[in-house]
Amino acid sequence: MLSRRRFIHVKTLKQRLLEEARNLREEAKLLPYGPLRDAVLMKARQAETAAHMDDWLSSPGLQPSKKDDTPGPS
Repeated sequence: MLSRRRFIHVKTLKQRLLEEARNLREEAKLLPYGPLRDAVLMKARQAETAAHMDDWLSSPGLQPSKKDDTPGPS
């Protein structure tokens, strides 16, 4: 069986997504108006949205409740 290649990311997921979005927006500036440019801008917006979702999912408001805090019979 093949072993899985692993590596440790130096940057966080949010940093990588925002960097990708910035690069895509710079690339879109060089493209003429049209469907290709629209697709690149859409991909940039998706990367920004994913970065915001990562913030939301890692926020302290979404932490699982502790067993003692759950209502109901003990």
